[in-house]
Amino acid sequence: MAPKEGTKVKSKATSRTKKAGLQFPVGRIHRHLKAGGYADRIGAGAPVYLAAVMEYLTAEVLELAGNAARDNKKTRIIPRHIQLAVRNDEELNKLLSGVTIASGGVLPNIHGVLMPKKSKSKDSMSQEI
Repeated sequence: MAPKEGTKVKSKATSRTKKAGLQFPVGRIHRHLKAGGYADRIGAGAPVYLAAVMEYLTAEVLELAGNAARDNKKTRIIPRHIQLAVRNDEELNKLLSGVTIASGGVLPNIHGVLMPKKSKSKDSMSQEI
C-alpha cells in the first residue's frame, strides 16, 4: 500500500557515528560522559569530538605498532610492539609517560659507560712502550 499524497515518509534513522564519519560510538561515549559525573550537562558536540580524538589516537598507535611488528617480522601486534611504538614516538611517549604497558618490556638501551673501550691502534701502542 503506497503512502497517501501529502504524508511524509519516515527515513531510516542515521546514527551520530555515521553522521560524523567515525568508527568509535558517539552515543556510547555520550552515555558514559553523562554517567561519569564529569559535569551536570554534556553538550551535543562533546562526545563527537571525544570520539574523533580517541579514534585518531588509536589509529596512530596501531599504525606505529604495526610498523614495529613488521620490523620484527611478525604479523600480529603484541604488547611489546605497542610499547616500542609508544616509547619511540616523542609525543606519544610524553602523553603516556605515566602508563605501564603489561608485558611490554623496556626499550633496548646500554649506557655508554658500560660499553667496552675502543682499542688503540698498533702505532700508538708501540710508541708507549
